[in-house]
Amino acid sequence: MMKNKSRTKKIIAMIPARLGSKRIKNKNLRLLDGKPLVCHVIDKAKDAKVFDDIYVNSESDIFADLCQEYGIKFYKRSAALAGDDATNDMFVLDFINHVSCDIIIQINPTSPLISVKDIKGFVKTMLEGNYDTLHSVKQEQIEALFKENALNFDPLGKMPKSQDLEPVMLFSSGIMGWQVDKYHENIKKYKAATYGGDGKTGYFILNGYSNIDIDNEEDFLMAELAIAFQKNPAMLKPRYYEPKKEKLRAETDVFDILIRDGVEKNDLDDANKPLVNLKEIINSQDNTKSWSIRIINTENNSATLISQLPGEGNRLHHHNNWNEWWYIVSGEWEWEIEGKKILVKEGDVVFIQKNMWHKITAAGKKPAVRLAISKDKVPHIYKEDEDAQK
Repeated sequence: MMKNKSRTKKIIAMIPARLGSKRIKNKNLRLLDGKPLVCHVIDKAKDAKVFDDIYVNSESDIFADLCQEYGIKFYKRSAALAGDDATNDMFVLDFINHVSCDIIIQINPTSPLISVKDIKGFVKTMLEGNYDTLHSVKQEQIEALFKENALNFDPLGKMPKSQDLEPVMLFSSGIMGWQVDKYHENIKKYKAATYGGDGKTGYFILNGYSNIDIDNEEDFLMAELAIAFQKNPAMLKPRYYEPKKEKLRAETDVFDILIRDGVEKNDLDDANKPLVNLKEIINSQDNTKSWSIRIINTENNSATLISQLPGEGNRLHHHNNWNEWWYIVSGEWEWEIEGKKILVKEGDVVFIQKNMWHKITAAGKKPAVRLAISKDKVPHIYKEDEDAQK
């Protein structure tokens, strides 16, 4: 152990670790993250480098082997001091009666996630504050009761903001310390010394994982999860609720798109004639059925004449990278653009900006024809739930 030459007091770390445990069998030897529970605080105490010696205090010789493996000391207490009736005062007094030291720091193995920083800070606080007794506590900034009596709030008043409440302190017991001379005095005077008697008592606040105390199976699971989080900080990255995004899909094949839109007859190959007449094309078709004819198709743009019967139209969609426009050749159409419906007729031009949801439906009592000005293979983005699009 590292000794501070500027310090005159001998400081011993004592880790109580009895073998028996009612709630969890052999708790102190049970593996947590691959090593015995007691070894977690042994490692932390060694890494803190603030103790002249470190002891495990137990009635079982199995801990002597473990101490030898970890390079620390073992103190064997009597079996009488390992039962359920043995108090903290009893085994601490027994220890300081046999091990010479000025300050004893008790680190409980049931607080395996206590940090090296907290151990060093605890010892520093005890020395600089000249405390006879120092206890670790955790703060809770919430309304507190004792025997149904309010401790830090007015039951007849308005509910305060939580940040305005006076915090209450609860014993953590992960780490505690005593000046040995004062401990003996309090034992002699009060037959008890754990809480500090009439000496100078202070309280050291522990936060976060250092307050995890293992008493039952659920606590073991919590400790395992906490260690996993410490090893992988990315697991702790804050995440927030986001509205469920609709599943979308893209279609680019114009022929398939028209078929799915209900257009029965489609001629997309005989395009780019030097001269065509729209009225002649319309009159040459069977206008009792829906149809389409592509008139222009180049690397720059395309123009497709589409005729549909009243009530027919395309599916709700948008184009993520293309602005399109339409010329209404004949009949009436009902356009729905971003939820707003408009009625258009022969001679109207409709412009639709990219990323705007839209659909068109033939209105009136006769076939309606429109000229779609777009580009081949332009992605048509649809919602997965097609029933909502029709």
